Amino acid sequence: MALTRPNGRTSLFDRLPATPARLFWQRVAETSDSVALREKALGIWRSFTWADYGESVRLAAHAMADAGVGRGDVISVLSENRPEWMYCDIAAISIGAIGNGIYTTSAPPQVAYVLRDSRTRIVFVEDEEQLDKVLEVRADCPDLLRVVVIDPTGLREFDDPMVETFAAFLERGAALRAADPDFVDSEVAKGRPDDTAILIYTSGTTGRPKAAMITNDNLIFQIGTSPTVAMLNPRDEILSFLPLCHIAERNFALFFPIAHGNVVNFAESPETLFGNLRELSPTAVFAPPRLWEKMYSTVTLTVKDAPPFQRWAYGRALAIGNAVAASEERGEKPGLLAGLFERLFARPVLYNVRAALGLNRIQHALTGAAPVAPDLIRWFRALGIRLREGYGLTESVGLVTMMPPGQTVPGSCGTPPDGIELRLSERGEVLVRGRNVFRGYLNKPKQTAEALDADGWLHTGDVGELGSDGHLRITDRLKDVIITEGGKNITPSEIENRLKFSPFIADAVVFGDRRKYLTCLVMIDYDNVAKFAQDNRVPFTNYGSLCKAPEVDKLIDGEIRRVNAGLSRVEQIKNYRLIDIELTAEDEELTPTMKLKRTLIGRKYAHMIDAMY
Repeated sequence: MALTRPNGRTSLFDRLPATPARLFWQRVAETSDSVALREKALGIWRSFTWADYGESVRLAAHAMADAGVGRGDVISVLSENRPEWMYCDIAAISIGAIGNGIYTTSAPPQVAYVLRDSRTRIVFVEDEEQLDKVLEVRADCPDLLRVVVIDPTGLREFDDPMVETFAAFLERGAALRAADPDFVDSEVAKGRPDDTAILIYTSGTTGRPKAAMITNDNLIFQIGTSPTVAMLNPRDEILSFLPLCHIAERNFALFFPIAHGNVVNFAESPETLFGNLRELSPTAVFAPPRLWEKMYSTVTLTVKDAPPFQRWAYGRALAIGNAVAASEERGEKPGLLAGLFERLFARPVLYNVRAALGLNRIQHALTGAAPVAPDLIRWFRALGIRLREGYGLTESVGLVTMMPPGQTVPGSCGTPPDGIELRLSERGEVLVRGRNVFRGYLNKPKQTAEALDADGWLHTGDVGELGSDGHLRITDRLKDVIITEGGKNITPSEIENRLKFSPFIADAVVFGDRRKYLTCLVMIDYDNVAKFAQDNRVPFTNYGSLCKAPEVDKLIDGEIRRVNAGLSRVEQIKNYRLIDIELTAEDEELTPTMKLKRTLIGRKYAHMIDAMY
């Protein structure tokens, strides 16, 4: 297991078992009475110890085997994050099966595709809504043996021989354990490093989702890097809210805590996320840039409406924090006076801001999954929070690089840990090699050959720059680089990040390939723009009408002009349009991690884009 230094920091592992399943059962044996998971039910947080965790996993593993799940078979979970999600995943890999997740926003045809492609044997669904999706398509899923419902509310009168409740599933597992108590332990011992442990389906921005096959050794390697990149220690508490179908959340909220013994708290829902943050004040948070951007915009607009003295105190404290951060960014120590002001004035004032966000105990603030604006990194550093950016992808099993602890280099994704090789192709594409690189795509040898070359290099499709200090800077997706009519190469994500730093812009997509100039589609931040409208007596009834208000158009025009002022002439946005529909993760234009699908946006809104030229 992990070694712990006197200060509580977890050191590099001197030795890890060959599979995550073995690591899990070691954790259960060593810290059985410690709290592992928490979820809120009927307004009360319920705790589950590692012994509870292990008991549920063991029963689920027995029941899976009894239902016909064998080594190499796939089980899928169609649910929001909750303890049962983890029980099923660990139970599957404990008996040599493969764990898979399906996004709850998936429509029935998408659910059918994943179930068929993965040849899923058992699917665990959260509730009646998700059950209905599976029942609608089960005739098209010949490998499906059973559907297990975690929350059977509303299904009291429902009777189907293929469907059972999760409680009944575990009860059957208890009876089977009594007959063969050593079954799970013997199956865990059979696990090999090169066995496929989990599948992660890509978001499918350019076609049907592909299932990345991730091995036990891939996961063990990433777990082994976690002490140096995430710096988690046993006292850290995590808030889990990103979909566990995503590799970053699977690592951060499931596999890393197994190694370090962290407590994982499940957010009640996306709507209660900020309330849960304030309630729990977790010490470790991993989130995509959109969440951190939302925090920035919330504070910015709240301060704008605060009493004069509070505005002055915040502005002065932030200025001091910015000065200290700027010194560190230049590699210098802050001056004696600046350091004194920060400790005695800025920190106490800004503590209240951090507390309002639920970040007053934060030790590990991590971001990734999409590019982040350097100014956002600087704002959090001024606030006293070192927001560290990382880079990775599904096919690299998550992490490729991470900003080292204690460093702040806005615009950089950091450096790779030991064991990961990194280089750039002649076109500037980021290539990765190491034990973190996935096995390939399930049922897709052609796409696998395109992603992995003969020398084992993973072609990421991202364009980047490598500094002399080894820091990686991602500029854009290779396929997204814009070449204007005049032959200028533009990386749109850098411009989009500057636009999204505005509290009034939730997202933006820049266009201009083979065109005379750049244009942009903008998605407004509804909450902040609605407040602007109310403060300025602008009438509106919904999102669409808000986008049509002349005052809102003028507001966004001002934000774009502000960004243009810091760009070269060829990079400036010459025209824009507002997307008048509020998009959510359930809409096809957004991935489950809330990234706009550029190709789909360009195709769906082609008429709006063409009109700008």
